[in-house]
Amino acid sequence: MAQTTPVHPVDEVPPVRQLAAFGLQHVLAMYAGAVAVPLIVGGAMKLSPADLAYLITADLLVCGIATLIQCIGFWRFGVRLPIMQGCTFAAVSPMVLIGTTGGGLPAIYGSVIVAGLAIMLLAPVFGSLLRFFPPLVTGTVILIIGISLLPVAGNWVAGGAGSADFGAPKNIALAGFVLVVVLGVQRFAPAFLSRIAVLIGIGVGLAVAVPFGFTDFDGVADADWVGISTPFHFGAPTFEFSAIVSMLVVALVTMTETTGDLIAVGEMTDRRIDPRSLSDGLRADGLSTVLGGVFNTFPYTAYAQNVGLVGMTGVRSRWVVATAGGVLVLLGLLPKLGAVVAAVPAPVLGGAGLVMFGTVAASGLRTLTQVDFKGNNNLTVVAVSVAMGVLPVGVPTIYEKFPDWFQTVMNSGISAGCLTAIVLNLLFNHLPRKAGSAAPEPDGLAGGGAEEGVEKSREEVV
Repeated sequence: MAQTTPVHPVDEVPPVRQLAAFGLQHVLAMYAGAVAVPLIVGGAMKLSPADLAYLITADLLVCGIATLIQCIGFWRFGVRLPIMQGCTFAAVSPMVLIGTTGGGLPAIYGSVIVAGLAIMLLAPVFGSLLRFFPPLVTGTVILIIGISLLPVAGNWVAGGAGSADFGAPKNIALAGFVLVVVLGVQRFAPAFLSRIAVLIGIGVGLAVAVPFGFTDFDGVADADWVGISTPFHFGAPTFEFSAIVSMLVVALVTMTETTGDLIAVGEMTDRRIDPRSLSDGLRADGLSTVLGGVFNTFPYTAYAQNVGLVGMTGVRSRWVVATAGGVLVLLGLLPKLGAVVAAVPAPVLGGAGLVMFGTVAASGLRTLTQVDFKGNNNLTVVAVSVAMGVLPVGVPTIYEKFPDWFQTVMNSGISAGCLTAIVLNLLFNHLPRKAGSAAPEPDGLAGGGAEEGVEKSREEVV
């Protein structure tokens, strides 16, 4: 009797009922974060409700396509693991700056397309660059991302920047109520519900906000039931040097984030990542980002909350996440849904945003716990990098006397902090030391390899 080769859990196809349930769970886990990026960028640019709804539906559509590419794959695109794709928060600050300083959406999309092409070109060689992105750098950058986004949540809590009732007690009370709901669900609800605590908080907050007159749904009635995002809906992309430089920095951060997520999922599913599969995954990120620039949305990366969901549920099939990608494609073809999301009042988003963006910052701190700060200069690297990242957030006009290209790069706390962390890590942990000092740190500072130069004190290295 012929023996059949056992199917790896990653390639196993569960029954249709389980595919639907587990796939929907992944959608619910990432939905609030997925729509947050178009809401932030569109809100900062003061787009109309119709344009905001268009951004959301376009984002959901490309989220689904990007997830299908990553999970199912074709040729050398896609890591073929249960990886959910969504818009990266790392690009929010640079895109808001590009969009609000005269370039508009066409300049954003031009820089996004270039960044996506750069990711595809760099994917095969990025493995050799990983030693410059140890947990010391990635943890610092993720921490800065969270801190940089917290003022956005603060503006939402107060009612939205520029709103007539900004700072009204009722706005702050509604945001506080949503925050309490999110925390209550996280603490006391069953495990399944606790994983979608943010989405439940937004839903409950919206239900309370409607009868109190916080919002209206006029835009929902005007929206079409079915619609398809067309390429370059907001005009042909423009390619501005300063915007491209800023987005290329974001591309490096995005590649680093995705690399960490791919390695984590590979370990959870017992299918370890090798250089080829890593390149395939990063190449899929680049292709999805190019599609984002063409179809009126933003850069894409692996979503960490879904990585955690794979670990918690133990469901390792990539076809489950592929099903979730199919659900997102369907949602992206329903503009009425985008209009509903666009009608969510700012204080409701603010209460949830405090949790979401604070979680990003806390994730950076968790990554930094892998770093040894004894007997070395790693604390200096983190301190100066965070300071440079927070500086333009706390004092937005600090670089207004500088050239436009400099402002685009340095006015983004994420770009400024990332560049500082990379340079300082090279300075303290990679350049040869003077004779008589501690031995230079060994190579191999990669996401999954030895990291003695950052993880151990100099005495241990010697």
